Formats: sequence, structure tokens, C-alpha cells
Amino acid sequence: MIGAALTIAVLAGCGVVVDRRADLREAAAEARYPPTGQLIEVEGRIVHAHVEGSGPDLVLLHGASGNTRDFTFSFVDRLKDDYRVIAFDRPGLGWTERADRFGPWDPRGESPRSQARLLQAAADRLGVENPLVLGHSYGGAVALAWGLERPDETAGLIVVAGASNPWPGGLGPMYRVMGSSWGGALLAPLVTAWSPYGRVDDALAGIFGPDPVPPGYARYIGAGLTLRRESFRANARQVNTLRPHVVEMSAHYPSLPMPVEIVHGTEDDTVPLRIHSEPLARQIPGANLTRLQGVGHMPHHAAPDAVEQAIHRAATRARLRP
Repeated sequence: MIGAALTIAVLAGCGVVVDRRADLREAAAEARYPPTGQLIEVEGRIVHAHVEGSGPDLVLLHGASGNTRDFTFSFVDRLKDDYRVIAFDRPGLGWTERADRFGPWDPRGESPRSQARLLQAAADRLGVENPLVLGHSYGGAVALAWGLERPDETAGLIVVAGASNPWPGGLGPMYRVMGSSWGGALLAPLVTAWSPYGRVDDALAGIFGPDPVPPGYARYIGAGLTLRRESFRANARQVNTLRPHVVEMSAHYPSLPMPVEIVHGTEDDTVPLRIHSEPLARQIPGANLTRLQGVGHMPHHAAPDAVEQAIHRAATRARLRP
């Protein structure tokens, strides 16, 4: 009995130390990377929206582990003279709260449709009308969900290296463990408390490869925001539960009525072209696929001209510009 009580006391003490260090690291990340836009209360949730420019509305949706800073690093500057650009933090990431009330032991993640509905409500508050919607990576699934949820109120979709179709096999041990009930509850605090930020450079090199990481990007993106306990759980669980949602959504892609532009690098090992965008181009009538030879998973950084041209094509096809 005494031994068991001592073990419990030691574990409890370790938990206090971990939580305290996690609290400090989260506070430091939030102080260093504050919101760059406005915080909107929608349906009892806070949504972060970075808005710049004027013209037709263009919504930007970032990928897994990201936030609006992925777009505000340089890409928004290319677009703000032609569009009113609205970059959202997706639910659970950056400064946007989760769309659903999931506790630390709940392994569920928000579906792309659930995320789209919350962000659409925030867009309504901003007066967004008939937008073009661009989604990168996981954000591509949310962009497609946006179109499925509001087919008659979406001018066009631009899917950039988007996760759109079911894939063979699993996602690897990190997402499997961290997306689980016990992993998210017990291991996420350890990651927040002790994960060395120096490893972010290696992670980014893998995501961008074979393209280089832009100078200054690692410092700007705010990886500490993603490593917060709730964000880390949300990200892992959304990715871990994505596959059945794209199975469901893919059956409805042929019904999408708006212009769809698809941009994907041929060297993308994170979201492979042949598994996602090539089938997507066949599933959506009139969709236009641009293959970027030699480009990896981050076309809006590695080949921004091509992505910008895809946006302009979608706008022209939707009769939002000449």
C-alpha cells in the first residue's frame, strides 16, 4: 500500500512539473506570436481572421500543423492588390478555438465539413460574399467541404496540394499515437513541455523538400503555437480521423458546380499527386489540374506564380475579373 501510494505521489508530482513547464512554454509562444488579424466570436467560439486588400473575396485555408502565418509570410502580399484576402486559422490551430468541444481524452477530430461551417459563419460576420476559396494540404479538404456545404455561394475553389481522396496504408506512428485517446491526453503535455524547437527546422525541411525552406520562415511561422497542448491534440486528431471524411466527401465531388483549379507538385511525398489531385481532377467536371514539375508539398512558396495564376483563372472563370 505504501509503495503504491508513493508511486502515485511521484507520478502526480511529475505531472505538476510537466504542466507547469507546458504552461510557461505556451505563454511564451503566445506572447511571441500574437494574432495578426481580428478575433471574431462565432457560435460561442473564437475564430482568427487576417484580412487585407480589396476586390473579390478570397479565403485562404492553411494545412495541418499550420496557421495564417503560412500565408502572411509572403503570399498575401502577392494577392492583396487584386482581392480582399481573408486568411483563417483553422479550428484548434493558431488563434481559432476548436469547432467542437472535445476533451483531452476524446480522440475525435473536427471533420472538414464541421470546420468549413464554423469558418463560413465567421466569413458571414465579415460580410464575405461568393468567395473564391483556396485550401492547401489539409486545408484543401476543408475548401472542398466549403464548396459542398455552400455550392451556390462559392465562386470557385483552388486546391493546392490538397488532401482530397482516401489513401492506402496508415499515417505513421506519430499521428496514430497522438491521435489516440491516451496519447493525446498523456503525451501531448510532454511534447509541449520538452520538445526542442530546434527540431522544427528538420520538420520543415521534410515538408518543403525537395524545395528549400524560405529564409526567415522557421522564425516567422510560430511553431510554438502548434506545439501547445490543445493545438497539438487537435491537429493530430483531425489528421488521424480525416480518411473516412474524404471517403464520404469524394462521392459528392462530381456535384460541385463551381470552377475548380487544382495545383500540385510532382515531387510531393506528403500528399502524393497520383493519390489525391489526379483522381480529383477526374471526379470534378471541368476541373483544371496544373502539375508542377519537380515541386514538393509547398507550391505557394516554391512556385507562387503558378498558384497565383490558378487563382486568377478561377476568378476569370467565375466572372469575378476579366
